[in-house]
Amino acid sequence: MNTPEFVALGYCSNDHLCRIPEIPGDGKIEMTEYRIQGGGPAGDAAVGAARLGLSAAFVTSVGDDMDGRLILADFAAEKVDTSAIRVRRGGRSPVACCWITPDGRRSVAWTKNNLELLKSDEIPLEMIRRAKILHLDGHHPDAAVEAARAAKAAGVLVNLDAGTFTPRIGELLELADILIASEFFARKWSGESELEKALAGLKTLGARVTGVTAGSAGSMLIAEDGTILRCPAFRDLPVVDSTGAGDAYHCGFGVRYLETGDLRECMRFASAFAGLKCGKLGARAGLPTRKEVDEFLRNH
Repeated sequence: MNTPEFVALGYCSNDHLCRIPEIPGDGKIEMTEYRIQGGGPAGDAAVGAARLGLSAAFVTSVGDDMDGRLILADFAAEKVDTSAIRVRRGGRSPVACCWITPDGRRSVAWTKNNLELLKSDEIPLEMIRRAKILHLDGHHPDAAVEAARAAKAAGVLVNLDAGTFTPRIGELLELADILIASEFFARKWSGESELEKALAGLKTLGARVTGVTAGSAGSMLIAEDGTILRCPAFRDLPVVDSTGAGDAYHCGFGVRYLETGDLRECMRFASAFAGLKCGKLGARAGLPTRKEVDEFLRNH
């Protein structure tokens, strides 16, 4: 495989997806659909980048169990380079259980299964230095910080999906070139309930691009002069499952940012990529190809 342009480092899992009429509080309910599919923020981003036409690689650790073998097989099927994935002998791979209701909302319970995290000396430094973009989700914190430092020194764009409060997330926030947080993360980190104020607080960290995703409410970025740029979510798309929509947005934004510095265009592209993803069950099944995104945007 050629040197990957898009290197993602972070969490991936096998997602056990259950479509159900409603989430029971204390009882039983029959599933209407059940599937097992790869998931995880950075893992989904690697697959998304590959579908958008970039050469992609994923860096993480998995166990040598059945789930680990399925994770590796899923990436291979998507032509994502797995050469830097560490397989822990005797380890149990991460899994997640996802419940999806008919309106597309979901609840997720996940575990790392106490799998040994990547160490800072286990990352593929040369691969990262030769990439165009390094995508991080905050997981495997020691390896993520080391990778971000190497990328910055080499002039590689660091794209941070800030959605989870992981150890050393503060260091990653300061190393990010593109810092787009979930609304939950932005509010909690800043202590501001108003999203605009939370966004302004994140901007003080000094990233080239600072933004917030807000689900069906769309996304916001803050320009250099403090102007708030807003992009609504596309409303005329079917919503089967919103799992992984944020993962898709971060991937789509990063890929388009490599192609153009136009922030509004990046937001629009990322919104389309995330919206189209929601048309199928699971975080990855609905990730569209570049042709599909471009065709959609020509008509919307």
